[in-house]
Amino acid sequence: MLLHDIALVFGRYARQTLRSRFQMLFGTLMPLLYLLFFGPLLDDLPLGSAGDSWQVLIPGLLLQLALFGASFAGFSVIVEKSTGVMERMRVTPVSRLALLLGRVLRDALLFMFQAVLLVLAALVMGLRAPLPGILIGFAFVGLLTVALASLSYALAVKVATPQEFGPVINAVTMPAMLLSGLMLPMTLGPAWLDVVSRLTPLRYLVDAVRDAYVGTYATAHMLYGTLVAVAFAVVAVAVGSRVFHRAGA
Repeated sequence: MLLHDIALVFGRYARQTLRSRFQMLFGTLMPLLYLLFFGPLLDDLPLGSAGDSWQVLIPGLLLQLALFGASFAGFSVIVEKSTGVMERMRVTPVSRLALLLGRVLRDALLFMFQAVLLVLAALVMGLRAPLPGILIGFAFVGLLTVALASLSYALAVKVATPQEFGPVINAVTMPAMLLSGLMLPMTLGPAWLDVVSRLTPLRYLVDAVRDAYVGTYATAHMLYGTLVAVAFAVVAVAVGSRVFHRAGA
């Protein structure tokens, strides 16, 4: 029954997404702008990391796509609360966990689709990466999306207005982007900043995907990145599920 309920909820939100082509395509706009206008500036620069500039930049842009997209996914719940959709869902027999996972699954597939578009554009511009590394990057995008979307929906259930939701998300995502080395490896900065960045879970995902893009898989970065990504996703889904159950959503 849980799988059936997840499929029902996923189908509802997937149809909404398919009807909104702007959401599907323009979600990649910011990473594409970085790709077009920031990527060429990194050519021939010593980045202190294995691989060329594209193999450093593209993994960061992929995870940036999931970071900002999934973190703001909860806005849809705030809209549904204000229009009474959530109230109508509460009286249905659908599993409360399915109400979360159906949404999260839609988000994961959407951002992986956008990640594919981004990688295709990067290949045209000069990215060279092994196919297994590219697929590993997509897997990390999916795990990060599951984690952040779950927490975003949980926060949206707790707050009452977008004015409360937006500042909290910005206060989390901006430091995460700056400290994780999404744009440039943190090894380029001072030692104290590199140490602080290791307190950010996203840092380990970035390092793992960069290793995958240069074709090195049996590394400490890959091990730590995988453990952090899986643990983060499991904990986030557990938190989101608990909030949905308590809210009667």
